[in-house]
This record gives sequence, C-alpha cells and structure tokens, in this order.
Amino acid sequence: MTEQEITIKGCIENNRKSQEKLYLQFYPVLSSLCKRFFDDKQEIVSAINNGMLKVFKNIREYDSSKSELITWIYTIVRNETLTIVRNNKNQVVTTELTDDLAVEIISNPFSQTTEEEVLYYLGKLSNTTRAVCNLFYIDGYAIKEIATSLEMKEGTVKWHLSEGRKKIQSNFSNNGKRIASTG
Repeated sequence: MTEQEITIKGCIENNRKSQEKLYLQFYPVLSSLCKRFFDDKQEIVSAINNGMLKVFKNIREYDSSKSELITWIYTIVRNETLTIVRNNKNQVVTTELTDDLAVEIISNPFSQTTEEEVLYYLGKLSNTTRAVCNLFYIDGYAIKEIATSLEMKEGTVKWHLSEGRKKIQSNFSNNGKRIASTG
C-alpha cells in the first residue's frame, strides 16, 4: 500500500491523525483556491473546513480509477465555496443583462498576470462577482454552468462578468496595466 492509500484507509476508519495528515497535505492548494473567492480568512477557513468535512464523510466513495485524490478533494471544496457564495444573501445582485456581451466577456483580463496580481484584482470585487469571474476566466466554466452552479440567470452571470471586467480594467489602468483589446 502507498502512503496515500494508508492515509485514505485511516480516514475511512475515522482516524484523526490520518484526517489531519490529509487536511494538512492539501491545505495550501485549497487555501489558494478559496482566496480567489474570499478576502476574509474566516470565510476561507470555513470553506476549506466544510469541504474537508464532506471529504471525510464521503471518503469511502473516492475511486482512484476515476480521478486523482487532489482533483476529487478540490472539486468538493470548490463546490462548498460556491455554496457559501450562493448562500451569501447580502451580496446578491439581481441586475441582468440581455445583450450579447460575448466579445467583451471572452477577453481574459488575467491572461498576463501573476497569481498574486490575480488575487489582488479579484479582491477588489464583491464576493458574487469575484466568484463568477473566477469560474469563467480562471476555471473555464461556461456561462450556463456558472448560472446553474450559483443558481442565477445567465443574464445575471453576464452582468457580473461585465461589472468585474470594468472594475478590473479600472484597477489595471490605475496600476499601469492594460487589458488586451478584443480586436
């Protein structure tokens, strides 16, 4: 048995040391994921902890033939992060755009930035707009998938992308950077 298989077996048996080992092993990656969605350290830790709790409850269902362990855990924590964003009623924006914004939205404002810059610019957005921009520009989700994940209309997703892009462009301009033109 590999060390990872031993750790998984320990987690199945509710061994606290195995759970702690798994948690600490993936914490840096999961923290980086959650920092893309939240500024508040408490929200970041809540998303990671809630996600990892689901991992530990469902570890028996993990199938190494279908995905790597990190992919499985990352997906669970990302989904938990989206649940927190979705449940945050204070940040919900009901504005919806019906115009076709494809040309404006497709150009990725993060194509030539470092991870630190991405976190900085995303940190300037509201949680919901940040989540939408993350899912679209960073994770490559389609507008329809984002709408389903966050339980909002596609037009609302487009609005958040448009708003996020405007704010990011403004921040880029203030910091001497430019978003590539869409032609």
